[in-house]
Amino acid sequence: MSITQQYILNTYRARRLCEPAPPAPGAHDWQLMRELRDYQALRAVVAGRPARGRLRTVLSRWVHGRRPRPSC
Repeated sequence: MSITQQYILNTYRARRLCEPAPPAPGAHDWQLMRELRDYQALRAVVAGRPARGRLRTVLSRWVHGRRPRPSC
């Protein structure tokens, strides 16, 4: 059974039971990838390695108390 077929079956069951429909496949993939990247950066900081990306920006703001530069 494919993902699409399973989704259609789950939607049908939810409608018959008057429950909310499940999210479509792939609806939260980007959010999941961002959270995974942030989690890996956090693990790097805890292990004593330098962070990169958004987490590093947030940590530097906390430490230095600066506001981020506006990006124009």
